[in-house]
Amino acid sequence: MLNRDQIMFYEENGYLVIEDAIAPEQLDALGRVTGEFIERSRQLSGSDDVYDLDAGHSAAEPRLTRIKLPHLLHPIYWDTLSVAPMTAILTALLSPNVRLHTSKLNTKAPGGGAAVEWHQDWAFYPHTNDDLLAVGLMLEDVTEENGALMVIPGSHKGPVLDHTSSGVFCGAVDPADPLFDLASAVTLTGKAGTISLHHVRTLHGSAPNMSDRARLLLFYECGAADAWPINGNSGPFTGMPQAAMWDDMQKRMICGSQPRAARLEPIPVIMPVPPAPDSSSIFKVQKSGGAVSAFCDPRVA
Repeated sequence: MLNRDQIMFYEENGYLVIEDAIAPEQLDALGRVTGEFIERSRQLSGSDDVYDLDAGHSAAEPRLTRIKLPHLLHPIYWDTLSVAPMTAILTALLSPNVRLHTSKLNTKAPGGGAAVEWHQDWAFYPHTNDDLLAVGLMLEDVTEENGALMVIPGSHKGPVLDHTSSGVFCGAVDPADPLFDLASAVTLTGKAGTISLHHVRTLHGSAPNMSDRARLLLFYECGAADAWPINGNSGPFTGMPQAAMWDDMQKRMICGSQPRAARLEPIPVIMPVPPAPDSSSIFKVQKSGGAVSAFCDPRVA
């Protein structure tokens, strides 16, 4: 699925965009199922284990920031990930043995849907090595106007920036940090069916959705199976007993098998502590942790 030039581009820049990554009929099916989930959210008045609601959500006008763990909610989300061409892409960039870390469907509502402040995923869940990435599958056309993902090329080779505010983990970098080079940011847009991939240490964020269309972006966070989570991070295995964690790892295997050996690499690790008052989602981490917005920060030109 990937040629050598694409692999080298990813390795050098820490991101990659691939058009027409899934078949049209699969894309249509994903859209129908996702539409059904959004419809069900009309009856909710507050966030729950499935939905993160955005400000202004109502039965008349559902406004979501996220549908949580879609791979556990409907088989179509797991099936899309665990077959070619997705498996061919993942094994080319990671390893023959690939494990799902987590999934989420960011449903950024129109007319000001919440921004995701600039951050590195690595700051949330460091592992024994950094062969991890996020796949973003565009379920509808993504443009600059509806809050496309932005990345800073090459930032995956640099330091792990400070993700704290007033000594508390806030899940975002300070836009005034001299190591934060917003001027070099690239916006990842595409037609429905396009996927973006970004390395776990790549700096990325997305602006509010100021268009009249929702931005539906299905994320799968995946990694080489010999990347073991470091205890104390913020992830799906946090607090699990040993046996339960091992069992869950087997269930998350996208392809290959889960090795017992962890591969350790000399890479920077800063643990996400002390935790934010509300760590139930990245939106709550950034808000309750006091993150400074790069999208409305007067210190940033």
